[in-house]
Amino acid sequence: MAKQQVTVPDIGGAEDAEVIELLVAVGDEVEVEQSLLVLESDKASMEIPSTGAGTVVELLVKEGDQLSEGAAILVLEVSEEQVATPAEPPVEPAAQDVAPAGEAAAPAAAAPPPEPVSPAPVADAITVVVPDIGTDEAVDLIEITVQVGDVVEEGDSLVALESDKASMEVPAPQAGEILKWLVSEGQQVKHGDALLEMRPTAVVATAGQSSASVEAPVAASAPAEPATPQPATPQPATPQPATPQPAAPESAATAQGGDEDPAAGSRSPASGASIYAGPAVRKLAREFGVDLAQVSGSGPRGRILKEDLHEFSRKALSGAHTTAAASASGIPAMPEVDFGRFGEVEVTARSKLDKLTAANMQRSWLNVPHVTQFDEADITELEAFRASLKAEAESRGSKLTPMPFILKACAVALRDNPKFNASLAAGGEQLVFKKYINVGMAVDTPAGLVVPVIRDVDKKTLWELAEEVIELAARARDRKLQPADMQGGCFTVSSLGSIGGNGFTPIVNTPEVGILGVSRAQIKPVWDGEAFQPRKLLPLALSYDHRVINGGDGGRFFDQLVGLLSDVRRLSL
Repeated sequence: MAKQQVTVPDIGGAEDAEVIELLVAVGDEVEVEQSLLVLESDKASMEIPSTGAGTVVELLVKEGDQLSEGAAILVLEVSEEQVATPAEPPVEPAAQDVAPAGEAAAPAAAAPPPEPVSPAPVADAITVVVPDIGTDEAVDLIEITVQVGDVVEEGDSLVALESDKASMEVPAPQAGEILKWLVSEGQQVKHGDALLEMRPTAVVATAGQSSASVEAPVAASAPAEPATPQPATPQPATPQPATPQPAAPESAATAQGGDEDPAAGSRSPASGASIYAGPAVRKLAREFGVDLAQVSGSGPRGRILKEDLHEFSRKALSGAHTTAAASASGIPAMPEVDFGRFGEVEVTARSKLDKLTAANMQRSWLNVPHVTQFDEADITELEAFRASLKAEAESRGSKLTPMPFILKACAVALRDNPKFNASLAAGGEQLVFKKYINVGMAVDTPAGLVVPVIRDVDKKTLWELAEEVIELAARARDRKLQPADMQGGCFTVSSLGSIGGNGFTPIVNTPEVGILGVSRAQIKPVWDGEAFQPRKLLPLALSYDHRVINGGDGGRFFDQLVGLLSDVRRLSL
């Protein structure tokens, strides 16, 4: 027997993730991919799987410890064969199966754990995993776009994923044939999870003798085929065998006083009861204004997960949880109405993006004291200048809309009025002034409203902004935006364009402190001192957080913005 140390694998760059639960104890037998412990960072909770099979002889961590990638977790006692197996190239076991067949069969029966280390069921097959999607959290797999047997090209969409902030498609890393799906629709996946097995085009195109050599290993390894999908399937099932075991770690955590330090541990007393939730969940509960004592946890040992918080908020907002909603937010829930009593109706489920937007807007409206100012910008000269650039725009293969001018004017006004480029922090005790100017642009898509962010607007030309506006709007409508594309905004522009209306009151996109609403421009008569002249006026509405921006700040910002749009020459000053 030999000893093997298990360490923390790549956890997506998270530093000092907290050990919130131990799932094994000394003396336990563990299998490959069995969960050992639960780590929680400020962004996600994750279970750390075992890289080997054997007996736990020493635990090197305890609940409350903070770990990073490479940190030692525990020591396993494993057989000599298991230690040697990973070091051998994957070709050698196949050679041994051919020569001493009787000897090769015995170790396989005696030591089942090494089976998952065997090659994929089809020679030269590759496993496609979830690429970096800009978050460590699990996201929903909402659609599988290809089937087993389909031949795809590099870049073809394989699945559609949906997070709390965006929908995105996972492209094929190379051309090939789909051999086997390791996931199903409705499942949650995260960065690094296996999606499917595929045979690259180079292998598919090799016919004749190579096809025989490809199929031979399949027949030889037929008994091992059912074990192939195990890297994907154990994840939801893994915690169940370990659930009864953490009784000892729980008592140990209690003895260490985990209940006394909610910031360092996972528990804190509230309303006379012990609440089992991580720091990220507690932070989200504070943002939602939810009392965790009212939330039921679905995690191990009743731990409250982010999903539990989202479900509680959903029920509270829908009116299905009247008592809890009133106690959590102090606002009476709307009564449920049976509209079917009045005529025929059709009920459809809202998209996750649509529901999240509603929750974010309500949270902002309830927490931010909004003030909205209105004005009109005379864009007659701007439109004439834009029309004169039409030929140049066509030669560049671009289109110059009013939006790049609005973005550029906002950037100049944000630079000269830094309060609008700030955010509240530390419970309202501090202001964070940003040295960069990133402006969000609200885009209406079939899935809901999204706000991609254009970075460093003040450093880009009108032509560069025009190209980026077109590109981001197209990616938003095609559901190809990444979460990172919608983060880091300082200010937002919401334009109704040609849809219509003389004005509206946009809701501040917190933690930003200001948002500009743009309505439809119209030709109106304007008195020049001697006669009425036809001028093209653009209605604007500026909403801001009155905790940060007062009327004077708003007036100065708005006056400069209107002046810049009325005379675009000032943008170059």
